[in-house]
Amino acid sequence: MGKKDTAVIPAGTLYAAGSNGQISVDGDFITMHRKGFSARLQVGKGEKRLPISTIAGVQWKPAGGLVEGFIQFSVPGGNERRSSLGSATKNARQDENSVTFNKKQQPAFEEVRTFIETSLARHGQPTAQAPAPIDLADQLGKLAALRDQGILNEAEFAAQKAKLLG
Repeated sequence: MGKKDTAVIPAGTLYAAGSNGQISVDGDFITMHRKGFSARLQVGKGEKRLPISTIAGVQWKPAGGLVEGFIQFSVPGGNERRSSLGSATKNARQDENSVTFNKKQQPAFEEVRTFIETSLARHGQPTAQAPAPIDLADQLGKLAALRDQGILNEAEFAAQKAKLLG
């Protein structure tokens, strides 16, 4: 696990320092810190906190000999783009939900990744609310009742029935 030079990291917090930022994970939140010249130049100064419960996925690219790796967090409603061949790391350097790292820094990021993926598996990932299944017989019965009450005429009933039946 990496150590932070400028501040004390609370016990139980994972910490990883990368090329364009640092990550700390306290069990509930992922905090991405942007400090240093490279981080400010590529992403901007500041920090971003993401509740772990909002993470939909973790994208991982290990570092190679001369090529940096990255960890990227996907969130529902996020605007991620697919990178063309050979540009994934370049794009990750400028993505606010990514932190890049070199081979020497990678073990600390592996710990972060494992913790987050384990947490997501244990507590479940957020899911979009699925619409309730339509009970076709019930819907047709309601339409027929509206027709029988005179709220729908025969043509409106037929149109709505055709819609339901697909």
